[in-house]
Amino acid sequence: MPIFRHELRRGRISLLIWTGAISFMLGVCVLIYPEMGAQMGDIGSMFANMGSFSEAFGMDKINFGEFAGFFSVECGNVLGIGGAFFAALLGVSSLAKEEKERTAEFLLTHPVSRPRIIAEKLCAVLVQILILNTAVIAVTVLSVCFIRETVSEKTFALLFLAYFLMQLEIAAITFGISAFLKRGNVGIGIGLSAVFYFLNILANLTDDAEFLKYLTPFGYTDGADIIAKSAVPGRYLTVGIIVSVVGIVCAFWKYSRKDVG
Repeated sequence: MPIFRHELRRGRISLLIWTGAISFMLGVCVLIYPEMGAQMGDIGSMFANMGSFSEAFGMDKINFGEFAGFFSVECGNVLGIGGAFFAALLGVSSLAKEEKERTAEFLLTHPVSRPRIIAEKLCAVLVQILILNTAVIAVTVLSVCFIRETVSEKTFALLFLAYFLMQLEIAAITFGISAFLKRGNVGIGIGLSAVFYFLNILANLTDDAEFLKYLTPFGYTDGADIIAKSAVPGRYLTVGIIVSVVGIVCAFWKYSRKDVG
């Protein structure tokens, strides 16, 4: 799989930077918890009674004074936003960058079919997201062990699973968009991820806007819902899986017919 290996080599610096930054921030978040522990009870009560602000981030449904609640809000936002941006950047540039860097003609002169090119590039995107999440989980586990905090393995596994699936969905959506772009556009990936994030905040503000959770991958990453129900919200996740499949199918359909030059 030469294209797959080439994609991993070409993206290794970006992967190291994003993985290092997100892992470092998550590690710091975990390590500062003991210093804040004595004040968490009062802070949790205050945050839980801040009206719309509390509802927007789900702090009205969880105990911010407990480590699980603290982690889902503070660390969850770091992994959610950082992971979404990384996945979007990977996806939106994957197929378009050959034209942007003027390497498309060289690539397509090789005896490799376009579906194989797409498949290997998609695999490279998925593997990079997997590497990022593996490193993040490892740093988090080590940090939790260092502060000797007791955690629910199931709850934390579900939280990390939800964020991993969210990143895969965003990568699939932007991968599909990438097939329609001529020169690539980082702004589209970042902007789309930001829109998804704020749609989830709006959905949390009022029951009338709850339908917005079907439109954003962040809809099934709410730590409050995952902790309360000990499960990833299935109805939002199902929509996410369908959207991911559509994004990938669009990538294969468009790029296989695209006039690349």
